[in-house]
Amino acid sequence: MHLIYIYYRGGTTMYVIRVLIKKAIKIQNYLLFVSSLFLVLFASFLIFQVEKESFPSFFDGFWWVMTTVTTVGYGDYYPVTVAGRIIALFLYIFGIGLIGVVIGKVVDGLASYRIKREEGDIMFKGEKHYIIIGWSHKAKFSIKEMLDTDQSIEIVIIDDLDKAPMLEENIYYIRGNASDRDTLQKANITNAKAVLVFADEKILDDQLADGKTLLIASAIESVAPNVHTIVEVMEESHIKNFEYMKVDEFIISHETISSLFVRSAFRKGISSVYSQLLRRSHGDDLYHIPLSPSWKTYRDAFEYLLEHGATLVSDRDNLSINRMLDNTLSKEAELYVICDKETYDRLLLVNK
Repeated sequence: MHLIYIYYRGGTTMYVIRVLIKKAIKIQNYLLFVSSLFLVLFASFLIFQVEKESFPSFFDGFWWVMTTVTTVGYGDYYPVTVAGRIIALFLYIFGIGLIGVVIGKVVDGLASYRIKREEGDIMFKGEKHYIIIGWSHKAKFSIKEMLDTDQSIEIVIIDDLDKAPMLEENIYYIRGNASDRDTLQKANITNAKAVLVFADEKILDDQLADGKTLLIASAIESVAPNVHTIVEVMEESHIKNFEYMKVDEFIISHETISSLFVRSAFRKGISSVYSQLLRRSHGDDLYHIPLSPSWKTYRDAFEYLLEHGATLVSDRDNLSINRMLDNTLSKEAELYVICDKETYDRLLLVNK
């Protein structure tokens, strides 16, 4: 009978502990973390006051409490009085359970965030990022080129895939319809630096593909009219429809490839020239160069850059630099040069 009573009392205690842990799990995270912090600090202060010989300082008490509730138990500090051991028993029963719940919630939160990132169920809050709409082989290559240009940039991919097609420290994925305002707002499009819209390669009809791209461009214009937008257009005749959407730049997919094929046929090796200008992986590249206060005319800039190993080729999309050398250089000019990476880095240092 006595054994049954002891078993009953033990079972009751374990039941109470289980109920308390279940209640703790349901507590809001903020309150749970605050309660845990209070418990640790209060227990550290209490053991320091009760056993000053065993715990000479508050930090010693804090150290013992932390090793106790995390079940590390180094044994370098331990209570010897009855009051100190009662505090220890309290930590064994309630402290370890409470801290275990906190650690479990932290681990669960990290795992949940990882799953949400993979499934694209996140809200991006960064700024000056690049948004890529429509996953494809061209989008994948574009991301590689962007990271080759600047490893520190952040990129947000928008598509309706079940899982993120690419996920890195600075690459994020948002699942949804790109023509939907909520999806664009999840990508924080109003604070983006640029948006690249790729044609849907699953749509074989060029007119339908451009129609989908036009719908997305319309949504972007309604949400973030000031963001720099570049779209891939399958047919050049459709560009006039995009101009109403105030799209900044167009990349004509089929015409660009066809033109490169024809030029390569008439001039052998010309494709490698285009490749070097478009890719960062080898050869000379096209770079934007900051203006120098000493440059008054295009000639000043042209001669200075040429002396340092770079060739000035354009101001924005104006390629007629050689016919306007004596013109005054505007403060709003955006100059582009052809040079290698070492020369470009050197020019940036000189012009600082």
